[in-house]
Amino acid sequence: MCTRILWNDNGVANAVSRCMDWAVTDEPELWFVPRGTARSGGDAETALEWVSAYSSFAVSMWGVGTVDGLNEKGLAAHALYLEPEDNGGAADDGRPSVAHTLWAQYLLDTFATVAEAVAAIDDVRIAFPPLRGEHLGIHIAIEDASGDSAIIEPIDGELVVHHGPEHTVMTNSPPLDQQLENLARYRPFGGELPPPGDITSRDRFVRASYFLHYLPAPASAEQAMAGVFQLISNVSVPFGAPYDDGGVYPTWWHSGADLTHGTYYFGATDSPSIFWLDLDAQKDGREVLRLDPRDPSLVGEASARFEPATLRY
Repeated sequence: MCTRILWNDNGVANAVSRCMDWAVTDEPELWFVPRGTARSGGDAETALEWVSAYSSFAVSMWGVGTVDGLNEKGLAAHALYLEPEDNGGAADDGRPSVAHTLWAQYLLDTFATVAEAVAAIDDVRIAFPPLRGEHLGIHIAIEDASGDSAIIEPIDGELVVHHGPEHTVMTNSPPLDQQLENLARYRPFGGELPPPGDITSRDRFVRASYFLHYLPAPASAEQAMAGVFQLISNVSVPFGAPYDDGGVYPTWWHSGADLTHGTYYFGATDSPSIFWLDLDAQKDGREVLRLDPRDPSLVGEASARFEPATLRY
């Protein structure tokens, strides 16, 4: 259970943040993936083969795929959980396939802008192989340095695309159209209800939208990033907090990106610190690099802490 918040109308820097909420740790690793890296869309015979056109910072989940990242052109991608009954991959129709665990990385490797990604949305088929023995659904949020945004949801075998800078918030189920319908019940979005305070997906969507609406203009890019991190903390889930079904899905980490200036931020929730990485300075590197983002000693600019590694997925 996760949240993504984009602040793209502050006049200083287009800034985004997201949190990772899950029942167990996703064992994140932070990678620098240089342009020119050969990639595959999975184990299926139909899997797409490609070579990355752009360098990126990417966060992997369980060493099987990318759930978050930023590329050198300022395109960011975020994979969030969506209930399996709300979504599903298309049937094999002859198109090359990309597994859902590699969808975010494919976007980071291939496209410079949201508009490019949306225009090519039907070039590949998104496949949903079992992950750790379970069928896990996802939807994707992307945004770019211009402030453009899209939320892409696999619904009944089709990719439903919500494209436009107005799409600034995404949580989990239900799909976005139902989230927006619910949002209209609250002020200042057309209704009279005050912002809710629960940790459910619907309530997090409303609360993130509400406080984003009132966030005051920043004086600097640093203040813009502080603003989105403050908002993502407001919708994060403390360890031990139960949902209505008794499940516990705490927030394990926050990430963020200054899309305007090419800086990627990360903070584990069991650490008091946030660190950041300058992609513009790193983008011409030729080696795959790895960093353990859960290292509690990480604070401030941390590019020097990367080490050469073999990409595991």
